[in-house]
Amino acid sequence: MTRAAGAFPTPAERRPRLWNDVRARGLLAQLLFAAIVLVLGVVAVLDLRANMAARGVPTDFAFLGQPAGFDVNQTLIAYGAGSTYGQAFLVGLLNTLLASAVGLVLATVLGFLIGFARLSDNWIVARGALAYVELARNTPLLLQLLFWYNAVLKPLPSPRDSLALPFGAFLNNRGLFAPAPVFEPGAGLVGAACVLALALFFALRAVPPRWLATPWRMAAHGAACAFALVLPLAAFVAADAPVGFDRPRLVGFNFAGGVRMTPEFVALTLGLGLYTAAFIAEVVRAGIEAVPRGQREAAEALGLTRAQARRLVVMPQATQLIVPLLTNQYLNLIKNSSLAVFIGYPDLVQVFAGTALNQTGAAVQIIFMTMAVYLAISLLASLAMNLYGRRHAPRER
Repeated sequence: MTRAAGAFPTPAERRPRLWNDVRARGLLAQLLFAAIVLVLGVVAVLDLRANMAARGVPTDFAFLGQPAGFDVNQTLIAYGAGSTYGQAFLVGLLNTLLASAVGLVLATVLGFLIGFARLSDNWIVARGALAYVELARNTPLLLQLLFWYNAVLKPLPSPRDSLALPFGAFLNNRGLFAPAPVFEPGAGLVGAACVLALALFFALRAVPPRWLATPWRMAAHGAACAFALVLPLAAFVAADAPVGFDRPRLVGFNFAGGVRMTPEFVALTLGLGLYTAAFIAEVVRAGIEAVPRGQREAAEALGLTRAQARRLVVMPQATQLIVPLLTNQYLNLIKNSSLAVFIGYPDLVQVFAGTALNQTGAAVQIIFMTMAVYLAISLLASLAMNLYGRRHAPRER
């Protein structure tokens, strides 16, 4: 049966042909571009592999199982000259994570304190914080690392004339020596009590406000704090104090016992922490000042003190502005830790991308692994900060 002239087209006839469909053409172009990139990548990899094989350069990751043949002056795991390159990679990775973690804590604490000091009504405090921020931000990080290592730590006295610090710590030109915790039988009970106390603390504080009236909610928060303090203390007493400290003591020409932090580690963490703290301070100051002044005035009109207004009204709103910029500073600190190679700290770049690369010649594999590690750390840090920002985002009513 033929359709009469002038009748409306059928749905099949109204559908555009494949070459006239904009979405179909866009998808086809993207698939074609992806195929071209894939082919070029395969050709480049095959050509690189052939050239490496022709020059006797390793083309696989078998070198990771070979003995490294060099020592590392700071290790968090058992390592010696007979250990493998894979273990050397792990040693460098753990050292990088340790320095980054300590630097992040130091930068965060100092950054927030200096950021609040920038907003102080005290002229001396505010100007002093401003001077620190301008000095730290406008001086190269590498120069600051060299300053802490060469100008501050190297001229320190010998172990016999060490500087005595609080809590039984000592500082000299061989590093910082501090008491190390020693766990005796029964420490597991204290650890389990701490975990249980933290679980109860966060569980009680996570109770939605609509479930409990204000007096009961305040009582729940008080109970959470009481559990967090009393439960671990009771377990500590019941287990007869199973946690002690091994204090460093001078034996001959050096200290024995305790935990030693090398001058390179101290210089790196101080440099990273103090440098990044200046940027975090400006992020905190800008985030707080971005909250409209009317919010503070409304909080004061309700009878809140200035500290309560900042904690309950200003900071929850400022957090949304601070978190993205704070994440950027955290990522910069993690990546800047690679400058440790200039002061001799055995991080991932110095141990693996430096010594191991020179000995094995497997530049492609080693550089790829190093880049993948920094990429993974940065993505995990970004994910954690995004989850934190989403968790503390103000909810619409």
